[in-house]
Amino acid sequence: MARALRIGIPVGVVVLVACAPLYAPYYSTVLVWELRKLFGWLSLPLLAGAFVALVWTVWWLVRRRRGKTGAGGAAGTLGCLGVVAGLALAVAWLVYGAYLQDRSYMQATEIVTEPVPALAPRAPYLVGKAQAAPHLGDVTGEIADITYLPDSDRFATLVERSGWLSGYEVGLVQEVPLGGTGRSQQRCSFDVDVADARISGWYGHNLGRLISEQKRWVRFEASDAYVTCQGDTPIVVVPLKRQTGILVVTERPAGVALYDGRTGKVTITTDTDGIPGPSYPLSLAARQRESAVAVGSFSDWWFDRSGWDASEDGANQGNDSEFTLRYGDSSGRSVYVTPLTPQGEASSVVAVATVPARHRGGGLAPLTVHRLDPTWSSPKAITALIKAEYRDVCCYNDDQVFEVVPTGGTTWTATIGSEQDIRYRVEGRGQIAGREATCLKAADGTLIRCAFAAPGSPEEQELKRREDQKKDKPQAGPPDLGDLTAYTPEQLAEINRRIGEEINRRLKGG
Repeated sequence: MARALRIGIPVGVVVLVACAPLYAPYYSTVLVWELRKLFGWLSLPLLAGAFVALVWTVWWLVRRRRGKTGAGGAAGTLGCLGVVAGLALAVAWLVYGAYLQDRSYMQATEIVTEPVPALAPRAPYLVGKAQAAPHLGDVTGEIADITYLPDSDRFATLVERSGWLSGYEVGLVQEVPLGGTGRSQQRCSFDVDVADARISGWYGHNLGRLISEQKRWVRFEASDAYVTCQGDTPIVVVPLKRQTGILVVTERPAGVALYDGRTGKVTITTDTDGIPGPSYPLSLAARQRESAVAVGSFSDWWFDRSGWDASEDGANQGNDSEFTLRYGDSSGRSVYVTPLTPQGEASSVVAVATVPARHRGGGLAPLTVHRLDPTWSSPKAITALIKAEYRDVCCYNDDQVFEVVPTGGTTWTATIGSEQDIRYRVEGRGQIAGREATCLKAADGTLIRCAFAAPGSPEEQELKRREDQKKDKPQAGPPDLGDLTAYTPEQLAEINRRIGEEINRRLKGG
C-alpha cells in the first residue's frame, strides 16, 4: 500500500497538472503566460546553471570511476565559479534581453520624412468623458471605460453594475460634436440575469474565464476593451493578444472577443470589418511606440541617446498618447497618433508616430514615425501662446485648452472651451517663436481670424477675400437716433445694453 501511494501520488499530481487546460483553462492560461515571460528572462541563466551542473556531474562520475569519492577542493571552486557566472549572466541577460525585446517590437517600424496624412478633428477625449455621466440617466453603476469609435465618430461608455458578482449594466454610444453637447445618443442595456460577466469579475462572473474557455493561451488588457450597441444589443469588444518567442518573448494580436450583452455568449473572431471601433490592441500599439527607443545601437539604447518619448509636459494631461483619430479622406480608416519628443530634457515635438487602429493577420501592425520639418514647440508652450494671442476667447470661467494633437502635415490643432461645450479651435504650424501661422476658428472649422496668416496660405486667401467683400459692399451710415434728450431713462438704458452686447459679440468674433 505504501509503495502504491509513493508511486500513485506523484503520478496523480502530474496528471492533474497536465490536464489543467481542460478543467481550468483560465488559470492555466494565466500560469503559462506568466511562466513564459519568466522563462524569457531566466532561460540563459538556467541554461548556464544546467551546463555547470552537467560539467560537475561528469567530473564527479570520472573521479568516482577512478575510485576517488571525495569531492575535493576543485568541486567547490567549480561550484563557486558557476554561481558567479550564473549571476553575472542573469544580470547581463536581463539588460540585453530588454533591448532585444524592444528590437523585436521594432520589426514593423518605419521612419519616414513624409508629412503626416490629413487627420479629421474630433472632440477631445476629456470632453467625451465629461459628457458621459450626464447622459446615463437612471443608472446606478460606475463607468468602467470610455472609448472613441472613429468609424461612427462617437464616444462609447461602458457601465459596470454594482455588486461583487455582477456584470455590466448598460452601454451608451453618443455623438459629441465640436461646438456643442451630445446630440444623438443610443443606450443598450445588458440582460443582467443572463450576461452577468465582466472583466475582473469574481469567479464565474469573470469575462476572462469565458474567453479562455473559447480560446486558450490568449490574454488582454482591460483598458483595450470597449462597448458598442448593435440596435438594442450591447456588444463588449475585447482585442486579444498572444505570446510569441522563446528567449525573447513578445506579444502579437490574436483577433477579438465579442461578448453579447443579451445572451452572454462569447465569440472569438479575426474578421473585424464589421466592428465599429478599433480592433488592434491599443496597449500593443503603445508598446510598439515605446520600443522606438531601440532604433540605435545597444549603447545608444542604454544611455538614452536614441529614439523618442511621448510628449508629456502636462498640456495633454489625462490623454497624452495614442490619440484615436480618423484620416481626413473618405477611406474610413483610423489610426493611433502620438506626438513624440527626443529622449532627454528637450520638449519640442520632433516626430509623430502612427499605428493603424485596424489590422488584419497575426503580425504587428506597421508603426510609422513621421519626422517633422519644421518641428513643433511643446504642447505646453503652444497652450501659453494660445492664451496670449487669443485672450479674448481663452480662458475664462471653466474654459481651457484641450488636446494639442496632430491634424496632418506639420499642423497641430488645439480645442478651446469647457468640458460641456467646445467653442473654438486654434490651428498652427511649427515653432511658436516669432510670427507663426496660428488661426482661430469656430468649433465647426469656420475661420475667425489669424494672429498671423502665412503668405499664400488658405487662411490668408480667406481673410483677403473677406476684406475685398467689405470694400465692395456699400458703406451705409449709422441710423439717426434723433434727439437723445427726448428718450426716457428706460429707453436710453435699453439702447446702452444693446450697444454693449453688440460690442462684445464683435470682439469675440474678431
